[in-house]
Amino acid sequence: MKSYYELSREELATEQQLLLSQYKSLQSLSLKLDMTRGKPGAEQLDLSQSMNQIMGDEYLSQEGDCRNYGIAYGIKEIRELFAQILGTTSDKVIAGNNSSLSMMFDAMMRAMVFGEIESEKPWAFVEKRKWLCPVPGYDRHFSITRDLGFEMINIPMNQDGPDMDIVEALVAADSSIKGMWCLPLYSNPDGYVYSEETCRRLVSMKTAASDFRIFWDNAYVVHHLYEDRQGSLPDILALADEMNHPNRVYQFASMSKITFPGSGIACMSCNDDNINRAQKILATRSIGPDKMNQLRHAKFLPNLDAVKSLMKKHAQVLLPKFNAVENQLNQELGNLEIATWNSPLGGYFISLYVVDGTAKKVVQMAKAAGVALTPAGATFPYGIDPSDNNIRIAPTFPSVSDIIKAMNVLTVCVKLAAVEKLLGE
Repeated sequence: MKSYYELSREELATEQQLLLSQYKSLQSLSLKLDMTRGKPGAEQLDLSQSMNQIMGDEYLSQEGDCRNYGIAYGIKEIRELFAQILGTTSDKVIAGNNSSLSMMFDAMMRAMVFGEIESEKPWAFVEKRKWLCPVPGYDRHFSITRDLGFEMINIPMNQDGPDMDIVEALVAADSSIKGMWCLPLYSNPDGYVYSEETCRRLVSMKTAASDFRIFWDNAYVVHHLYEDRQGSLPDILALADEMNHPNRVYQFASMSKITFPGSGIACMSCNDDNINRAQKILATRSIGPDKMNQLRHAKFLPNLDAVKSLMKKHAQVLLPKFNAVENQLNQELGNLEIATWNSPLGGYFISLYVVDGTAKKVVQMAKAAGVALTPAGATFPYGIDPSDNNIRIAPTFPSVSDIIKAMNVLTVCVKLAAVEKLLGE
């Protein structure tokens, strides 16, 4: 079919009636499909099921008895594993419990209560404090800075990362801008990979705030879909040190989408000064993380090769799901000029851009037909997408057959909303 923009008003009206008929037929199926979050499916969780039997009677790490108090910053084996994953050294890693999001929140709270090394005062006492947010981005990042009272500033994303001309101009001029969210490899939801030039500019740029921080959420560091085409990043901590801003970056990662999302291991990685300062505060907060869980992960995944082998199995499960989404998008929307989408090399999402002003309507219509999607606007601070055109597709949890059903609904909704927009309804 030709572009919707080439159709006459009469042709659009005819298309509208056809789509309404299709939509009503889909509603009659009484579907109940959930594509709201990027959760691993049961088949992926089964890949790590044997970890539950791996421990037997073992409880000793290289540093001692994991059943008892002590080893406050994570056992050596798991810190070394994260160091291999992130391309850094184990002395720059603190291993925690299951959630990297909690470690981000804790890092932010330390800055709010105590300030950073260079801070004149705790961030909580900085009036009208601000934070840069590449968009579209991760809604849970935005929730942290929203709840802690930061004014969030949208930064447009390009295929090589955030628009650095805008970032550099803003941070150079405004000392109330205290930091920036970054999800640098297979960004959520676009699947973009920061270029080395972008990484260099981020750690070398001049900032009016001496205590400016980058929260580098390397959530998808080993989450590739293809063996022969993979995104990569430089060692951001080494790069920051080279650019004479060694304290600038806090890096985070987790096992949430490697083993079990509710029972994985998370880590924070940063330079020596930040590590030492964080450890002093963490020693007051907790005697230590769940070291038995860390030990079973270290037994199950003793090195980076083991992680890569497991992630290949994840990719074998995920790639058909991503392909199912893209096939439906190409088949149903490919020539209509009413939508664009990314083809990520990894990560957990596909980012769909529809006709401006229709994303909320599309999501509402899909819900009424039994398909739950991430709320439109969720990928922007305050839940407000200025163009109302971005929809995050999360294909990882449903089966391929359910994805095809869900995409049938979604594409009909995209077309119907576009036609109604063009007709002025």
